[in-house]
Amino acid sequence: MTGALQEIAPGVFAYVQPDGSWFINNTGFITGPDGVLAIDSCATEARTRAYLAAIRTVTTAPVAALVNTHHHPDHTNGNGALGAAAVIAHTKCRDQLARAAGPPPAGLFGAVDWGNITPVLPGICFDSRLDLYAGDRRVELLHFGTPAHTTNDIVVWLPQDRVLFAGDLAFNGGTPFALSGSIAGWLEVLGALGQLAPAVVIPGHGAPGGPGVLEETGSYLEFVQDAAAKAHAAGMTPLEAAAELDLGRYAALTDSERIVGNLHRAYAELNGRERGSPIDDAQCFTDMVTLNGGAPLRCMA
Repeated sequence: MTGALQEIAPGVFAYVQPDGSWFINNTGFITGPDGVLAIDSCATEARTRAYLAAIRTVTTAPVAALVNTHHHPDHTNGNGALGAAAVIAHTKCRDQLARAAGPPPAGLFGAVDWGNITPVLPGICFDSRLDLYAGDRRVELLHFGTPAHTTNDIVVWLPQDRVLFAGDLAFNGGTPFALSGSIAGWLEVLGALGQLAPAVVIPGHGAPGGPGVLEETGSYLEFVQDAAAKAHAAGMTPLEAAAELDLGRYAALTDSERIVGNLHRAYAELNGRERGSPIDDAQCFTDMVTLNGGAPLRCMA
């Protein structure tokens, strides 16, 4: 259950949790004279406490602030366990967390020990940009104006170090998941992130890498868009399309059943739905379980 701590730049750490599957995310932190700036929490109390223990191997300073890159529970469930003095996120992240329904049904993912999860909403919210400082290091929190992975994705950009904490706007080795956002918007945001020219990208799931992590995420999303356009024109349902689709090199990505959820989102956009507008999540997850042979989705959280 313990992740691997990697120092990306002096005082900048990624906490990478293998294997990045459902509810197993990456986090990170930046040390400074006023305390620790943490980036995301974890899905369970135990995983978040292991993350905090990793921080304590570097510094005993308090967690002065916690940034949530988006509202999904693998990045926010552990907010309370970190004990941050302030929680910062996009305005729509707070809105989504205020409506959160709690852990998913056990039959969907199997049994998970979530622990004592106490919801903590962001108390500092912004819409497009917020600059923080860890000593002399500027930390830019950026939202790019469109739904992407979700409606409220932000990145943590360290321009002096060329380090990008991308949240779930980037996946490395796992299947990107667009059910809560917009495939078209996500591709636009990836283009904007590429313009930053990061040297190191810490994805929300999977190992840190270079800008190729952004490019591979985009390539998968373009594949989904193309597949959706052909299947939609042929009158196929997302589940029918997913069952027949040859994933090619993307078949090796973990959680490949997400393709049907991504097709549902792509179909919504083809039907003229607004980016990020709610769709039938229950049907999407039912279809993913069906595509998974009727078995619960793999979750080792």
